[in-house]
Amino acid sequence: MQKGSVSIYFVKSALAPVLARGIDVAPLLAEAGISPAVLQAPLGRVTPQSFSALWLSVAKVLDDELFGQDARRMKVGSFAMLSHILTDCATLHDALSRMVKFFNLILDNFHCGLDIKGRQALLTIQETPDAPQPRVFGHETLLMLQHGLACWLIGRRIPVLAATFAYPEPTRSAEYQFMYSSQLRFNEAVTSLCFDRSHLNLPVIQNERTVKEFVRNAPANIVLKYKNVNSLAAQIRRQLRSAPNFEWPEFEAVAKSLGKTPSTLRRRLEQEGQSFQTIKDQLRRDVAIDYLCHTTRSIADIAAELGFGEASAFHRAFKRWAGASPGEYRLLAHKG
Repeated sequence: MQKGSVSIYFVKSALAPVLARGIDVAPLLAEAGISPAVLQAPLGRVTPQSFSALWLSVAKVLDDELFGQDARRMKVGSFAMLSHILTDCATLHDALSRMVKFFNLILDNFHCGLDIKGRQALLTIQETPDAPQPRVFGHETLLMLQHGLACWLIGRRIPVLAATFAYPEPTRSAEYQFMYSSQLRFNEAVTSLCFDRSHLNLPVIQNERTVKEFVRNAPANIVLKYKNVNSLAAQIRRQLRSAPNFEWPEFEAVAKSLGKTPSTLRRRLEQEGQSFQTIKDQLRRDVAIDYLCHTTRSIADIAAELGFGEASAFHRAFKRWAGASPGEYRLLAHKG
């Protein structure tokens, strides 16, 4: 099973409109299996399943699948309806054209678009002049929904070549490199995800049968985007996960095992928006969080299993990943 995690920022952002309405969020957190104390870790993370449960609970409380980011509610059931109507399209181009029209019909403050420039295609989001600027979480949520839908429709992950944002660079911008692309620009006129236009010609492979499972598993499958089990990144994760005691092979050995030269593998990973170091860091981070939250194993044992020669190196790395030391994070996870 491929692990993943979600930044605590998204938990706080989803809860913000609930708190603004004076609603007690403790039951929502409890139902999602999220300890309130974890919110105190600036770079804390939760499982996709926990965030998915929280997403659904908040959307239900607000009757708004965009969490109060637009003057008009995106009522519960809107995303499911959109998913259903897109399966009738022949190509991704047809589906994305229909998708942006759908969002523009139901939202007042955000205008979505599909632009084609040369060999590139862009999904764009722009706030209307009368909108309170900027509603950053609205941009992020729409990007998450739109890119996730696009990938699912054609049955493969669409690599993001570059991303722009119509707001200043946030302090958590390092997270954006994992979410979108290493090529980021801020303070731009529009928020956009850029990808190769050749994807637009690919056929929509989903139907009324597959959409039911997709909607049933949403939004967890959207939060982590589409997981192409045959992608090189996925193959490398499986290879690393199966290595005994996290004795991971060097990049050259991984490339050889996949029948590729190191330069070819590096280029192909870049096309998928990944790197070997990123894959290793994300895997270590998520496994470490899982062990700290769900086992009683000592921190020294966890550090050793993750391949750290010294516990101090693990402490430094984990604090960089989660904003707290392993011991502090474990206390936060089990507090209250």
